Amino acid sequence: MRYAIFVVFLMLAACQQDEPPLDSGLAGYDPNNLQIQRDACIKRGGRFGKGGLSGSLVCYENTRDANQTCSKGTDCEGFCLARSRTCAPVKPFFGCNEVLTNSGAHSTVCIE
Repeated sequence: MRYAIFVVFLMLAACQQDEPPLDSGLAGYDPNNLQIQRDACIKRGGRFGKGGLSGSLVCYENTRDANQTCSKGTDCEGFCLARSRTCAPVKPFFGCNEVLTNSGAHSTVCIE
């Protein structure tokens, strides 16, 4: 009789459904997002690392026209650096930098 009761309890335990994962309370949150972003960055040839004052993780990508001569912003994929008159070697390009605008005027751009 004890054996029969044990078997019944064992069978009932086997019928229990797995509990759903705990809700983090953050709609749309994906705990794998950082790894997904890192992998996508590397696949594009970028380098994943900290950047700016906040230390946020960003994807640094070399520009196709790095260090080429420029006279206005539209000459470059990234910024046209005013002091050297060359295209920025990487994007994003953090800090405060003198750049040439699309019309060729001098301007200061700060990306923190």
